Amino acid sequence: MKFQKLTLLLCLMLVVTAISQTKDPATIYRKEKEKINDLVHTKLNVAFDFDKKQLIGEEWLTLRPHFYTTDKLTLDAKAMIIHSIELDHKELPYHYDGFKIRIELPRKYTKEETYTLHISYTARPEKVTQKGSAAITGAKGLYFINADGSDKNKPTQIWTQGETEASSCWFPTIDS
Repeated sequence: MKFQKLTLLLCLMLVVTAISQTKDPATIYRKEKEKINDLVHTKLNVAFDFDKKQLIGEEWLTLRPHFYTTDKLTLDAKAMIIHSIELDHKELPYHYDGFKIRIELPRKYTKEETYTLHISYTARPEKVTQKGSAAITGAKGLYFINADGSDKNKPTQIWTQGETEASSCWFPTIDS
């Protein structure tokens, strides 16, 4: 009898473990990304190259440290060409891996101070490799519709979207 109770108890434990490991994805805890800098304002000046399906952009990003003093900034920027990053008309050193730009600021900023970067870049949404979500399957952020004008029944147009993390496919930003 003891053996049967032990076997039953073990089976129940296995079932409970299996059920707990196959939770609905909506109920899984997802930690928020650490906040180092707050994005205060974004200003964009953009032009479009329809032949190459690219965006040529200038951006002014105003930021401030979220809480702790910092001299570093990380921006999301997918599949772009970064031409320059400046602060007060001086080029800043940075590292870009095709997904994130890691920028070294010239000094430490406090949470009471803002600073504005100027970034010159080319966005290449056709080179973005990330996938979207269940709700929004595309993740290019910037879409060229009938770019070559070959479909006479469809207007040539551009549209953008930012969910879930697709804004960083067409301008450098903090995207999460």
